Amino acid sequence: MTSPRFEPQDPDFAARVRASFQRQEAMNTIGATLASVEAGRVTIELAWAKALTQQHGFLHAGMVATALDSACGYAAFSLMPVGAAVLTIEYKINLLAPAKGQRFRMVGEVLKPGRTITVAEGQAWAIDDGREKLVATMNATLMAVTGRDGVHH
Repeated sequence: MTSPRFEPQDPDFAARVRASFQRQEAMNTIGATLASVEAGRVTIELAWAKALTQQHGFLHAGMVATALDSACGYAAFSLMPVGAAVLTIEYKINLLAPAKGQRFRMVGEVLKPGRTITVAEGQAWAIDDGREKLVATMNATLMAVTGRDGVHH
């Protein structure tokens, strides 16, 4: 992914992203960690775990999609103003190969930030015996939310 670098609206964007990620029980449940936070680009890492697999022992597509959705969402969130929250409007995932590996890296990167709507793309990489393979891509549309009950930054 080679999207242009964007200027964050909040100089403390990384702390906001990290604090929000810590509140995400879904990421905690699957054992995902926030590996890096840059303006418009977020990387989430995930170790293989039997509880996250499908019947052939590959990381389940739903787990891949869940972590990629968060990577894209937090990439978008990193460029949103203080007080905004992020929600996914839609995403499309392409599963390119079985998610076979000891570890996985999900990278979300903003293509086009907007005041309300942001478009991002994601890539999921399987790391298997030191080799990296692209196993999925995602296109996501995300929304900045302000002033909505139950949705906090």
